[in-house]
Formats: sequence, C-alpha cells, structure tokens
Amino acid sequence: MATTDRPHASDGPGAAAPNGAGRPGRRAAGRTRLAGAALIAAGLLPAIACWLLFTQWLPAEVERYREYTVAEPCAAGASAPWWEDCLRTGTFTVERVVVDRGSKSSSFRATLNGAPFENGVTVSFGDPGPLLQVLRPRDEVAATTWRGDIVVLERDGVRQSTSEEPRHESQMTAAMGTLLGLVAALALGFGSVRLLRPRAVEPFTWRRYGKALFFTMLGTCFAVGFPAMWLGLPWQVVPVVAVAIVGFVARQLHRHRRPTAGVSASENDTEADARKR
Repeated sequence: MATTDRPHASDGPGAAAPNGAGRPGRRAAGRTRLAGAALIAAGLLPAIACWLLFTQWLPAEVERYREYTVAEPCAAGASAPWWEDCLRTGTFTVERVVVDRGSKSSSFRATLNGAPFENGVTVSFGDPGPLLQVLRPRDEVAATTWRGDIVVLERDGVRQSTSEEPRHESQMTAAMGTLLGLVAALALGFGSVRLLRPRAVEPFTWRRYGKALFFTMLGTCFAVGFPAMWLGLPWQVVPVVAVAIVGFVARQLHRHRRPTAGVSASENDTEADARKR
C-alpha cells in the first residue's frame, strides 16, 4: 500500500521537508540571479560610454576650443582652401533664411552663396537672434570660416555665432559623463546584490531605493553642470561635486530605507499568510 511522504507531528524542526518543497524558492532565487546578470550586462553600456566620453570626447572638445581661441586671421591674399587653421572673413549673400519656432522642434538656419569653397552652404544656429531674425534674402553678410566651417556671421555690427563655433561647454559634457558613470554604478551595484544574495535584495530595489537615487543623480548632474558652465568653472569640478552629493544622498537613503529585523519578520509573516490563503 502506498504511503505519502509527509512529516509527522512529532517531527522536530530539523525534519526533512517534503520532496520539491524547496523548489519554488530555488526557482525564485534563480530568476533573481538572472535579473542581476541582466542588470550587470546593461550597466556595462553606460560604463563604456562614460569611459569614452572622459577619455576621448571631452579632451578633444577642450583641445578644439583652445585651438579656436588662439587661431589668428589668415594672411591677406592667400588662397582659400576648404580646410585651414586660420580665421578667414569673406562676404556672402543670403539666399534663404529659416526661422521656425515649432512647438516640438525648432529650426534656425540660413543658406549662403559666395563661399570660398562652394555655394549654397547652410549654417545652423541655436536661436534666431540677434542677427538671423533680421536677415532677408539677397542681404550681404560677413562670415568668418575656420577649418571649413562658418563659425560667425556679422552684418552692420551685429554678430551671431553659428552652431559650428567651438564653445566652452565642457562642464555639461562632464555632467553627462558623470551621469553615465553613476547610472552604471547603480546598475552594477543592484545587479551584484541580486547575484550574491538573491533572497535578501532589500532595500536595493527600484521602488524602495533605486528610483529616488536615479532621479537624484539626474537632477544633481545638471544642477551642478549648468552653474559650472555659466560661471566658467573647470570641468573637473562637476564630477567631484556631483559624486559627493549623490554619495551623501545615497547614504541617507540607505540609512532610512534599509529593512529592520522587525520589518523583515512582519514581511515574512505577511508572505506566509498569503501562501496559506
């Protein structure tokens, strides 16, 4: 006669569990570890982007701006090749002007003829003023070119820089790189917790800890980057200050949101009651 494999009332705390009783827990831990591996893999992308930004993009941007600020006017009477390191100013005729203040996207550009290397050159601007908004077709403007790009337009003493002019905005580039690095650290940290202790991931979850920390990172990087750019501070200030602020906030969030023993026991009792129902 077949008998069921279940523990008797006399069995102590160390009695063997029924066959398969631990499988749901093992499956849940496996899914948690899989999610942790996915988070770590996802965190590698912003980590690589952060590395490239600080080692390639930012140094090139800083160097380009430095070279532009020390560029001298081209020699008079010299030929006008497509690419040259000096600043050349010539007269151009406006062919077309576009000032589109769209609700979703804006477009500010002008098409010029009479360029030293080709006609029909289109230059873009970040805003319509002060010069672009008053230009009309057939107007003549003085345009300054550098390394094959038109960087400044001028007419009747009114100047406006184009989108191609190098700018001292490395602080915002550093803010972007800092944000990428912090997001990578967040993903790698949360993923590591799920791999190493899949049954005790609190408080390292999106709802309890990750959401607040992510928006802190986002707000802090731009709140530090913009003032640093306006004040002309060195770009190195941005990652130092932003990481310090985020680190302090992360510590405070962890102190106030980590589960206590009483809370953990209460959550376990709630889960047990739910399983019974």
